[in-house]
Amino acid sequence: MADITAALVKDLREKTGAGMMDCKKALNETNGDIEAAVDWLRKKGLAAAAKKAGRVAAEGLVGIAASGNKGVAVEVNAETDFVARNDTFQGFVRDLAELALSSGEGDVEALKKASFPNGEAVELRLTNMIAKIGENMNVRRASALSVGQGVVASYMHSAAAPGLGKIGVLVGLESSGDAARLTEVGKQIAMHVAAANPQFLAVDQVDQAAIERERAVLTEQAATSGKPAAVIEKMVEGRLRKFYEDVVLLEQLYVIDGESRVKGVVEKLAKELGTPVALTGFVRFALGEGVEKEEKDFAAEVAAQLGG
Repeated sequence: MADITAALVKDLREKTGAGMMDCKKALNETNGDIEAAVDWLRKKGLAAAAKKAGRVAAEGLVGIAASGNKGVAVEVNAETDFVARNDTFQGFVRDLAELALSSGEGDVEALKKASFPNGEAVELRLTNMIAKIGENMNVRRASALSVGQGVVASYMHSAAAPGLGKIGVLVGLESSGDAARLTEVGKQIAMHVAAANPQFLAVDQVDQAAIERERAVLTEQAATSGKPAAVIEKMVEGRLRKFYEDVVLLEQLYVIDGESRVKGVVEKLAKELGTPVALTGFVRFALGEGVEKEEKDFAAEVAAQLGG
């Protein structure tokens, strides 16, 4: 049997884009004949694509779709930014967002198991696309937002195509007021969300553990001032208000005018429309947030897997 070296496996992987263990198996099956191994992998088709799942996918696209009182956001990751400009990939993300919107499905696992209107399974189309394009891809997350009466407005920052880009935002405004005006202001608030990245909608929704951690840090900082306890307590409460203004959407300074608070913008809109308006929720997806990109020594990786 031919000696299957790491260099031979590396060469085959570069030729085919297949996984390392598949390349090793192909070379074993063809006694080290690299061209025969290429044919062996081609005959396996989708089996080679599946092995790409070990590679980090942190690029790709966020997709958003909104209509009337509901909207959805999805994120589909790939390995390189180049794929985000691929028409096939863009079509998949757009169709997935429309599927989620029509079904109202915000659970990513359920969405993966769903089928497009033509009957094609989401997972099958994704697998075929991986095989065709040659990169690991993953439907990472999805979220749905709706209001009982009113609008869900949307905004896409750094758009690669309509509804597709790197930061997608949905904002829900509950109201019986004029839908066009609600949508207009809702989009402006969504632009604010994209820029300011709030973590919570309202003060009463802030995680209690986060508040206590912040309070402990602020108290320790204020204690160094040497001021009386009563003064320190007031200092801490004042700094907590600043904390809320940083992380709570309704308390944030509105980036559109640099003067109002977001809650003031909503109140002003309610007066203009002559009917109550409530900002009831938001969704903000930034591409790749929270995904760790690993840097690996390729030669060491090959040697480690061959040694196993």
